[in-house]
Amino acid sequence: MKQMFTIFLQRCGLFAGCIAFAVAVVTTSSLSAETTPKGSIFQPVLAEQGMVSAQEAVATRIGVEILQRGGNAIDAAVAVGFALSVTLPRAGNLGGGGFMMVHESATGKTQAIDYREVAPAAATRGMFLNAAGEYDRTKAVGSHLSVGVPGTVAGFAMALERFGTMSLAEVIQPALKLASEGIVVTRGLAESLTSRRKEKMARWPASREIFFKPDGSTYDIGEIWTQTDLAWSLEQIAENGPSAFYSGEIASRLVEE
Repeated sequence: MKQMFTIFLQRCGLFAGCIAFAVAVVTTSSLSAETTPKGSIFQPVLAEQGMVSAQEAVATRIGVEILQRGGNAIDAAVAVGFALSVTLPRAGNLGGGGFMMVHESATGKTQAIDYREVAPAAATRGMFLNAAGEYDRTKAVGSHLSVGVPGTVAGFAMALERFGTMSLAEVIQPALKLASEGIVVTRGLAESLTSRRKEKMARWPASREIFFKPDGSTYDIGEIWTQTDLAWSLEQIAENGPSAFYSGEIASRLVEE
């Protein structure tokens, strides 16, 4: 079996959180026979065929299922990345970017993909200054001016095209199902919607509609939360590729907003 190892560090565009996750496909011969030193606080977990590690359990399980279906580490990693856009909105969404490192044992090469966000073409040096020429935090952090051009979709598609074995539609399907059918609100998700974040997101009708109930209250632990807009976006990407995000209907809606 070909060994591949990939690491993502993805920064989101919604809550500016950071996540890291890894997927490894290994051969039995690559496992270390060394034992943990006595008294060590580190207790490594070994797997005979593959392992997925991410911040959120549902997305992690999707990565494992992709491996079980015969996908390689890149297929699994991209599926996890899209799933996190549904299950970990504070850090895993489509509006961000990140880095990926891929090691392929068959060639011995390690390659890196940089898909961090970039500044819009119309960005200027003084765009975050006020009339007095001083730094304006509201412009820099809480306005449309602070939005970069996301790299996540392009980076995922590039990785899959170069190193994967499954189609973009195949690896997006689990995330699309979660977004359209809904996910169970976990304690972590419920607690991420703090009063401060609620106050910020309530400024925009779309955010209010997505993250809060009609009466303005937050979703409780155990309730089902659906994300129809995100499901639509994932469907567009699955059907039309990354161009749907950067030049298609999704892009048109972003520009209009």
